[in-house]
Amino acid sequence: MANWLQHDKDNREDLLETAVHTANQFLDTLPKRPAAIKPSHPAQANLTTNGIGAKAALAQFQSRFGAGMSGSAGPRYFGFVTGGTTPAALLGDWLASVYDQNVAADMDSTAPQVENEAIHFLRQLFGLPETFAGTFVSGATVSNFVGLAQGRQWAARQSGIDIAQSGLYGLPPIPVLTATPHSSSYKSLAMLGMGKQNVTLISTLPGREAIDVAALEAELAALQGQPAIVIASGGTVNTVDFDDLQAIATLQERFDFWLHVDAAFGGFAACSPRFRQLLAGWELADSITVDAHKWLNVPYDSAMTFTRHPNLQVAVFQNTAVYLGPSSDSPSLVHWTPQNSRRFRALPAWMTLLAYGRSGYQTIVEQNCDQARWLGEQIKQSADFRLLAPVYLNVVCFTLAQDGLSMAEIQAYLDRVRDDGRVFMTPTQYKGAPAIRAAISNWQTEMNDMTICWQALQDCL
Repeated sequence: MANWLQHDKDNREDLLETAVHTANQFLDTLPKRPAAIKPSHPAQANLTTNGIGAKAALAQFQSRFGAGMSGSAGPRYFGFVTGGTTPAALLGDWLASVYDQNVAADMDSTAPQVENEAIHFLRQLFGLPETFAGTFVSGATVSNFVGLAQGRQWAARQSGIDIAQSGLYGLPPIPVLTATPHSSSYKSLAMLGMGKQNVTLISTLPGREAIDVAALEAELAALQGQPAIVIASGGTVNTVDFDDLQAIATLQERFDFWLHVDAAFGGFAACSPRFRQLLAGWELADSITVDAHKWLNVPYDSAMTFTRHPNLQVAVFQNTAVYLGPSSDSPSLVHWTPQNSRRFRALPAWMTLLAYGRSGYQTIVEQNCDQARWLGEQIKQSADFRLLAPVYLNVVCFTLAQDGLSMAEIQAYLDRVRDDGRVFMTPTQYKGAPAIRAAISNWQTEMNDMTICWQALQDCL
């Protein structure tokens, strides 16, 4: 064993204590740490011949990069729907690295059973029937990929083609209908060989991002029985507007389509009696995307994919190799997702769900939504800002009050907000107009943070 490896092995307890101390220093300063930091680009170091050992490596990281770690896990980071990490999820994530299990295999540990139980907890949290199979993936992009891959497999089978075996060659384009899709759906369609240009954007309801179901019905009728995929929004990115999932699902009685619901963070509306009606009908979907590193508040990267058609999912992702043993009626997780090998990312989810339960997540969701509505009210009453859409859930979509603003001017304002350090938000476009998006999904966010945020927005004008 190399000298430094042996040294670090012999001093493992001291190293772990150093890691705990470093982590506590960061967590203690998180509420006051800049929510975001303008990235710097230090000169790259060269790889040493003999190494310097773990403790010196940590010290060098701290001196060169530590100050550049933003407070994205903190209470005033409102960009990209980034959740924080609950204490139980942090514990689970550290142990996931300690145990270092490859969950895709089911012949050498109980880790797959932990994943199955975490999915069971999530079905109960979301009110989904047990008929939905679920698996963990790295994020909403891969979750959408898995759901749309199943839709592709289903649509091709209607034409007598098994894409997983025969490929796409000779298959006519599969229509994809949607109104306000997340960009990851386009990325997934590109990876699946279905093409971004084969998406038909359906009109939305007036003043909304939600799909016009009547327009969708007309488009489905025009297909004259050709199988299609419908991507419905269980919470749009800009405003968390919801498609009428019940009405869309009802159309399956007359038209042949696969219904995929992208509920990356909107799915957590199901945690609250106040909001769960927004998801009415999602239990009728064929596949569902829900993210975990958003409102579940577990570390990156983590998401779930749910399906009512597990046989189709396995048909797409089945991995055949002699060293994996024969397939069975209960295939191991290696046959469920694009990854053959993946970390024990279910453990942080299992830990935090068991630690805080239904009421814990109901509280997180409802307090974040109340905080978003409070911010929306301040914006509505201000002469300096303009609210662009109702605050449906936990995202506030607004802009500066001046007419004719460009995206560059919005970005310049948000750069000032970022450099101020108190809060972080991202630019967007709403109905073609430059806008600002504040997404609140951290378990630590309190009303005092919202007051600080509002003051920072005004000070940076």
